[in-house]
Amino acid sequence: MDDKPFDALSDADALPAAALSKLRWRCRRGLLENDLFIERFFNRHAPDMTVGHARSMYALMELADNDLLDVFLGRPHTQAVAQQEEVKALLCLMQA
Repeated sequence: MDDKPFDALSDADALPAAALSKLRWRCRRGLLENDLFIERFFNRHAPDMTVGHARSMYALMELADNDLLDVFLGRPHTQAVAQQEEVKALLCLMQA
């Protein structure tokens, strides 16, 4: 993710509408199952998304589709990004 637009913002700041739109576009995946998890998350939490959520989501989007699905399903994985505290918090929101 290009963090430069967020340099002046803290992780707790609300995500600007333009950044949310770009994030939704970036989150489109090749596996339908991943898209379902992600779309459900956006439908529930888009109005409350923060810059921290966006950074964590961009980190997750760096994973390959099958690895991302394993993370969403709580399967054992070796993906270091899923062990970051900010990403773990986002995953809890997504799996709720």
